[in-house]
Amino acid sequence: MSNTIDVRNPATGELIATIPADSQESINAKLKAGYEAFKTFSKTTAYERATLLNRWAELILEHQEELAEIMTKENGKPLKESRGEAAYTASYLTWFAEEAKRLYGRTIPANSTNKRLLVTRQGVGLVAAITPWNFPAAMMTRKAGPALAAGCTFIVKPAEDTPLTMIRLLELAHEAGIPKDVIQIVNGRGADVGPLFTNSPYVRKITFTGSTPVGKQLIKESADTVKHVSMELGGHAPFIVCEDADIDYAVTQAIASKFRNAGQTCVCANRFLVHESVIDEFSEKFAQAAKALKVGNGLEEGVDVGPVINKKGFDKITAQIEDATAKGAKILAGGTTFFDDEKGFYFVHPTVLSNVTLEMNIMQEETFGPVAPITPFKSDAEAVEIANSTPFGLAAYFFTNNYKRGIYFQEHLDFGILGWNDGLPSTAQAPFGGMKESGIGSEGGTEGIEPYLETKFLSIAGL
Repeated sequence: MSNTIDVRNPATGELIATIPADSQESINAKLKAGYEAFKTFSKTTAYERATLLNRWAELILEHQEELAEIMTKENGKPLKESRGEAAYTASYLTWFAEEAKRLYGRTIPANSTNKRLLVTRQGVGLVAAITPWNFPAAMMTRKAGPALAAGCTFIVKPAEDTPLTMIRLLELAHEAGIPKDVIQIVNGRGADVGPLFTNSPYVRKITFTGSTPVGKQLIKESADTVKHVSMELGGHAPFIVCEDADIDYAVTQAIASKFRNAGQTCVCANRFLVHESVIDEFSEKFAQAAKALKVGNGLEEGVDVGPVINKKGFDKITAQIEDATAKGAKILAGGTTFFDDEKGFYFVHPTVLSNVTLEMNIMQEETFGPVAPITPFKSDAEAVEIANSTPFGLAAYFFTNNYKRGIYFQEHLDFGILGWNDGLPSTAQAPFGGMKESGIGSEGGTEGIEPYLETKFLSIAGL
């Protein structure tokens, strides 16, 4: 295991910090400490835990600007998006502070007068989380919020690209009064830390946000100790525009969904399916809006689209554009890049492709970047068939002002998150999770705390 981790600004390649990586011994010691801390933290009242979560949320909002700047420096997203993520981060804590008080049990009618049947809920134990770089703050509190609300202890490994945001968030958690052994951080490579989490007898639950292949590996490794698992994995979201849609509105939502965080989100629109009667109008307006977006360092005023996180992501994006154009796709906007391998920064201008066919790689593989392929459909059934044709089922969007058509899409699209005339449906009070190979379980909403709870049944006889 490497002793240190270099953190660089993806917009400039500048080294902004070098932090120590946890050794295997250090990680195992932290896991044991979290396991021991559960014995006392699980006995706290829901009201005590809610107070801690609310205080943590208050501190996050008080330090919103500081957190946003850290986020933008290590992640690259525009500062305005980082400010929004800081608020989004706090919202999960305030939501689950309330859910802590709703962990009800129940009494079951018995089949004899001398029995009482009771059901209670309790936290699963120590939770180990692995979070992604693209939302370095919110993806943590979306897990830590329900874990702590349920009385669990929590340990998290952030992405190597973006550990600084997480380090600061944990400092604020401890300042809020959450004991240090109750919420901890470890830093290191996923390949090194993951097996320590999955093999540890102290960990009772693994929660992960990231790629489907890594998620599958974590599920396999967790099987030997029969750990609880929650997985929020890859997506390949369709964005369906029907002939009766408000085209101008659909374009604004498409811009927001596709190019947020430079297209590097698991729920961003990846495949634009547009009815053949309106495809020309939508494509032209969408391309013009994409051209108007300012690309650059997220710390600069007015920037809408920041850098791609690293060379690996950049190479995949450019390869998909090259494959599409070689197979006949036309570039309506973007298609250009600027980068410096030596300094280590990579930018892709917002790109809109027309004449896209299903044989192109970009229609079959998730695109983690600012590229929007547009393909036509003739009927609602065809749109659904194309949309459902991948192994993924995280998010889907459809735009129509016909309520019958909207209900048809809601019932036939195999995705866990749907936006009807809404390109940004995610919110703390609603469940967030996928179908098929896009995950197991939901985060957020009343459903979000369920994966952190055990159910205990008690039968009392002889009354």
